[in-house]
Order: sequence, then structure tokens, then C-alpha cells
Amino acid sequence: MELVQGKHAIQREPLLSPFGFKGAYLTELWQSVAGLWDEQGRFGLGVGVQSVLWSDADLFVKLGEAEGNALMANMTKHAMELSEGLACDSPFQLLNALYQPVLSYGKEQVGHAAMRSTFALNALVAVDQAAWSLFVQDHAISFDDWLGEQYGTILDERQAQLANVPLIPYGMTEEGIDGMLREGYGLLKVKIGADPAGDGDRERMLEWDMARLKSVHELASRYETPYTLCGKIAYYLDANGRYENREQLMRFIDYADRIGALDRIVLFEEPFPEQMETDVSDLPVRFAADESVHDEADARARIDMGYGAFALKPVAKTMSMSLNIAKLALEADVACFCADLTANPMLTDWNKNLACRLPLLPELKVGILESNGHQNYRNWETMKGYHPRAGAPWLDNTRGVFRLDEAFYAESGGALESSPHYKSLLMEGR
Repeated sequence: MELVQGKHAIQREPLLSPFGFKGAYLTELWQSVAGLWDEQGRFGLGVGVQSVLWSDADLFVKLGEAEGNALMANMTKHAMELSEGLACDSPFQLLNALYQPVLSYGKEQVGHAAMRSTFALNALVAVDQAAWSLFVQDHAISFDDWLGEQYGTILDERQAQLANVPLIPYGMTEEGIDGMLREGYGLLKVKIGADPAGDGDRERMLEWDMARLKSVHELASRYETPYTLCGKIAYYLDANGRYENREQLMRFIDYADRIGALDRIVLFEEPFPEQMETDVSDLPVRFAADESVHDEADARARIDMGYGAFALKPVAKTMSMSLNIAKLALEADVACFCADLTANPMLTDWNKNLACRLPLLPELKVGILESNGHQNYRNWETMKGYHPRAGAPWLDNTRGVFRLDEAFYAESGGALESSPHYKSLLMEGR
């Protein structure tokens, strides 16, 4: 593919209420739109969601929400400028060409040499998706067929359904949690690592986390689910790197054991800050790596530390990087699943394209996909109308499950097609 033109646009989407994790809160999420044209006149469109807080919490604190979003948008725009005139054989090659220059550009703009690599990857999600759209057009092949040809030995699943994993953020009430359980969700993602007094006190954090787990467990114990082998609601805890040491983590795990919740925890994501290289192989929980894994080298390091799962994020780290990490992890017999970044509907279906091909977690009967956009966007129903396949049966979950039919696979869920709405933003030069 020879890329001759690239365009970028932003649409700001407000949230229903402040969205809390990593001890801070978001109020809106900027939607990034990328358009690429090749020498044959073909057009590829990609969409992304900017999460400055997830990508680099220190930068979020330093810059604030609006300035951090503006920085990431400028990095995506810079990537589009760099792409013009490039010839590449695949989206992987394009990502390799853009990744370091875009990261360096971001560091120069903010004077922050410690910018995390995930900040640049988040900025490149829309560009990577646009490149995949062009790539499948150029090869006249569906993304699903291409995956089967290239990764058939390790990504040979074809899940008919994916359990939708909803998010329980800091501010969700017990009534809200109970409402989700009544809707039929069988695996809950619970954000822990709160800063309840806003003073950074990790002892208060631990007390809050214990109380939160107890509350969730008491509610969930009233329900059963057909999606787990034991028939009980399962938990996926996400600490976002907020635990300072093993002793503090063990106090939480011991508490989970005392209240009977330990065997319900199927995933425990990012207990420590990524710079802490702590072995977890002897702890009685499957730990998952997310933000700490930027590339294959990071993945190998986490496997050596005893991490038993990886959160793959095509919606946050690009599909190309996620495929590279998935190949390494699955060959090492490490579990993989797809996590969310409060993705919009079109980007959620891009996530499904990898989630549906992953082996099941041992405790579950169905594949899983974290998806919480419907919980958090104020204009979610309107955003669904931007999807190229608006109204398709796989867009919404029923009783906590997305059902994927043959049309989903044949059409890659519509995720590589052109959305008239998002394309119009590019044409208006926003």
C-alpha cells in the first residue's frame, strides 16, 4: 500500500457521570477519527477512543483532562502527516514506522521524557484500524479469513457468543450492581485501588477495596449464571497498579479468602505499578498484565514473573500490537482476553474480532469481552447509529451475551467498513 493522504478529526463525547479509576476521574472521552487513502483511491477509516488517564496517569495529573486530550489528538494528527507518502506491506509495518516517531513527538511537545509508551499506542489505534481497512480491501479478503490463514494454529477459535463483561467503577451503587446482576451478567469487572479521601493514603485504599469486594460478593452470591463452570458469578478485579508491595496485596487476597470470594476471582489485573518487577507465580490468583505490556519484550518479562493472563486491547494498543502479543502469549500457554477502553460501538466490534478467536478461560463456558460504553456514554444510542452496520444483531448483548453469527465473521462485524458519520467529520476538516 502506498499512502497518499491522511486526515484526522475529533468528536468529543460526554459521559453520563464522572468515570473513576486509578484514583482519578474522567468526564468525557474524545473520539479520534483517521482516514487513509492509497494510490488506488481506496479509503480506509479508523476510529479510536482517547483515554489519557488509562494511558498515562501521571500525565493526566500534570496536564489535566482537556490538555491531555489535546496532546494525544496532536500525536494522532502527526501520525497522519507522517503516513503520507509511506509505502508499507502491512499494518504491522506501518505501526513500526510510526510508533517511535509519534512517541518522540509527544515527549517533545510536553517536555515529559517519562511519557508511557501506551500513550503513543492509544494515539495510533485509529490509524492502525484505517490501515487494516485498506489492507483487507487490497487483498480482497475478510479480516477473519486473514487471521485464519496467518494464525490458524493458535487463533483457531470461532466463538458463537461472548459474555459481555460490564464495569463496576468506584461510584457505582449497590443498587446499580444488583441491577446488572438481574440483567444476566456472569462476570463482573470491579475497579479497586480507589483513593476515597483523595489523599493518596494506601491503607484507606485497602480498607475501601476490602469493603467493595465484600459488597460485590454478598450481592453476587444471590445469583447464578450459565456462563461459568461452577454456576456462580465470577470476578475480574482491576487494581490499575495501585498496590505498593506484596504484603499489601496479600492482605487483600487473605481477606478475599476469608469471606469466600477468592475462588470466584478468575482475573486480577495489574496489582503493581509497571516499574515494579515482582514475581507473582506463588500467589493463589491468576494475575493479568495490561498497561505494563507495551510490546512482545514486556510480555516475555511478565510471563517470567508468573503472570497467567494478558488483557489484549486492540482498542487501546492497536490491533497489530495486540496480535503480536497474543501470538507470544498463546504459544506460552498464557490466557488472553480482550479488555475495553470505554470504546464506541464501531471500535467495540473491532475488539470482538480478536476476542471471538481466543481460547476460553478455564473457569468459563463462553468467550468474554469487556464492554462498558453503554454504561458510560451519554449519547450511546446515537453513537450506535454511526456504526456502518447499525441494527446488526451482534451489536447489543442479550442477557449479558453478544451472539456472533456467520454475517459477523464474513463482514468483520462492520469494523473495517466506512462509517458515513465519521467520514463526514474528516471531510468537514474538524
